[in-house]
Amino acid sequence: MSTVKVAINGFGRIGRLVYRQIYNMQGIDVVAINDLTSPAVLAHLLKYDSAQGRFDKTVTSTDNSIVVDGHEVKIYAQKDPAQIPWGTHQVDVVIESTGFFTDKDKAEAHLKAGAKRVVISAPATGDLKTVVFNVNHAILDGSETIISCASCTTNCLAPMAKTLNDKFTIVTGMMSTIHAYTNDQNTLDAPHPKGDLRRARAAAANIVPNSTGAAKAIGLVLPELKGKLDGGAQRVPVITGSVTELYSILEKTVTIEEVNAAMKAASNESFGYTEDELVSSDIIGISFGSLFDATQTKVMKVGASQLVKTVSWYDNEMSYVSQLVRTVKYFAGLINK
Repeated sequence: MSTVKVAINGFGRIGRLVYRQIYNMQGIDVVAINDLTSPAVLAHLLKYDSAQGRFDKTVTSTDNSIVVDGHEVKIYAQKDPAQIPWGTHQVDVVIESTGFFTDKDKAEAHLKAGAKRVVISAPATGDLKTVVFNVNHAILDGSETIISCASCTTNCLAPMAKTLNDKFTIVTGMMSTIHAYTNDQNTLDAPHPKGDLRRARAAAANIVPNSTGAAKAIGLVLPELKGKLDGGAQRVPVITGSVTELYSILEKTVTIEEVNAAMKAASNESFGYTEDELVSSDIIGISFGSLFDATQTKVMKVGASQLVKTVSWYDNEMSYVSQLVRTVKYFAGLINK
């Protein structure tokens, strides 16, 4: 099989970690990057990372490229994706990770620039499919040109919710993600660019209530759960490493042991299972999109029903990147089928 040629638009938190992961893989290669920041700064931020640790490679830069262990990758700085010469590099898949081109119509600019496919590393709008690998990736048939990989939280929630629903049927549920702070929050109290009064407050000094679209977005991934889940988020003072709690009312009566056994049976490369007593720093760098924590499962009787608590960890950076790269490889493999 020929090497999958990947381009990255937006070399931020996700883009740089995608590069790190792909660099160590066979059969897939990053051939070009587009970012408005200088190559020298991009090279420095690729090499040194406060959350994920140092990239153990020799990283340098030129005026228009970064060089990793002698392997040169061209850097472009185009504001309009349609002007990036993806065709010159015979790009199979563009990873759109700027956060600005999350609508299908806007993302089509990459196709005009010569790329064959686009994967948006965020929830997206427009007539496209939303994919969580190893949950619903089989919906892809190769005819798609642009897809979304949803959010890091949806990638954590989806396999846990799917397993519960497949085995016991969810009647309704409420989720909460206790989420590491991100760069859309202020480091010190100051007006927020979007006028958000809570994200205006110091991220590393507060628990910050926030919204999440993960519960509602689950219906895009698992249509049978559309309208059954809702939820929210609490941003907390950790740099990365998050956890999702799901409280569900089920049709069937269950025990803690039955729930945990179902989760263990459903585990795979994307959905891990643990009985270790972990904390958030233990999650940093994991490749599971979701790591189910069997030690936190609870069952409580509520009238004639039961309230079931299930918990899954995720590194909101590397867990998501791992799922994103799996999806890109699979998606690229459908191009010529």
